[in-house]
Amino acid sequence: MTRSAPAAPLVWALFTVAHLLVAVLGWVLPSQPMGDVVLVYLPWSSSALGGGAIVGITEPWVYPQLALVPMLLAHLPAALLEAAVGAQGAYLIGWAVLVTVCDLIAFAVLVGRGRSRARVLAGGFWAAAIALLGPVGMYRIDAVVVPLAVVGGLWLARRPVVAAVLLTAGAWIKIWPGALVLAAIVALGTRMRVALAAVATTVFLLLALLLAGAGGYAFGFLGEQTGRGLQIEAVAATPFLWMAATGTASISYSYDILTFQVAAPGVELTAALLTPLMVLMVAAVSSVGVWSIRAGAAGQRLLPPLALALVTALIVTNKVGSPQFQTWLIAPIVLWIVCDRARALTPALLALALCALTFAIYPVLYDALLHAQPLPILVLTVRNVVLLILFIHSIRAIVHAAADRR
Repeated sequence: MTRSAPAAPLVWALFTVAHLLVAVLGWVLPSQPMGDVVLVYLPWSSSALGGGAIVGITEPWVYPQLALVPMLLAHLPAALLEAAVGAQGAYLIGWAVLVTVCDLIAFAVLVGRGRSRARVLAGGFWAAAIALLGPVGMYRIDAVVVPLAVVGGLWLARRPVVAAVLLTAGAWIKIWPGALVLAAIVALGTRMRVALAAVATTVFLLLALLLAGAGGYAFGFLGEQTGRGLQIEAVAATPFLWMAATGTASISYSYDILTFQVAAPGVELTAALLTPLMVLMVAAVSSVGVWSIRAGAAGQRLLPPLALALVTALIVTNKVGSPQFQTWLIAPIVLWIVCDRARALTPALLALALCALTFAIYPVLYDALLHAQPLPILVLTVRNVVLLILFIHSIRAIVHAAADRR
């Protein structure tokens, strides 16, 4: 298309309204979907700004160190709001403003004036995903990674070095954008430039962390993750939740990592096996991608399903399984719609269903889930089954990418 698509203004409006909607819902829905922002992000960032402990630098932290940057940046709009109108809950509003601005910038890269119908459709998918997932998709650190991953994914083919830098920076906020880097190394002819840019960015960040005094905490987030228990929303926790419904397992709160976990015979072993299983799963998916590219698959055709399969593998083998993990699916599916919108229809619909089901679980049915009631456990079970279906569909798409070229 050479002129603006008629739907472009509409999708821009829907994207903006979706942000306003979820920002407001965070204040009114149960279970405090915006709680992490004020209960953990605000104290962490305030401590760093006030000369106290700096997470990831002077003490171990559950996140990679760059995750502190957006938490600090949110103080800027918060301070402006406080100075202008004395707004209550200014940091929460500042966080919502930061996320919205980041998303709008990425959305402009994606949709622009709407000259590509595929990009407009991808923008519509993104707007729908935001609205269906609800406030947990905004009031979590994952929200600032999504726009980085969207832009990085779109630029992988034509601007591989810049894309790799963006995605690697995103991986130093939350690890999952590294899956897009890995997919590009497997699928694209620019793999060497992507790999070198990713390594150079990581080396630069590590040197900066060492100069800042991070010392032994540079990779502390890896140890924090491997030591976690099995969170109730994790796919692997599903059978234990049904045991909790019958009274043979329990749900308890971990004050160390601020999450609800399951406790039952076999839970510790399951949690211990998930991390090596994740590594094996990522290796296996990557191997299927290597086979596909050697069998003649086109790189642009292979990249989106491979990225989605890797990201979905990180979710289904994760011992955490937090509701905001569904935001990880947005960037690979946006890329898939842009590259091959006909074949992207099924994964896009599955992802939207996952967002809606996740919203039903958290925050709507979350209190009932904590009491191990059958309805929320059933909804969560369906959600986890759909995740597995999406993973299998992505693997099939990787295989078909090679078969269709024969």
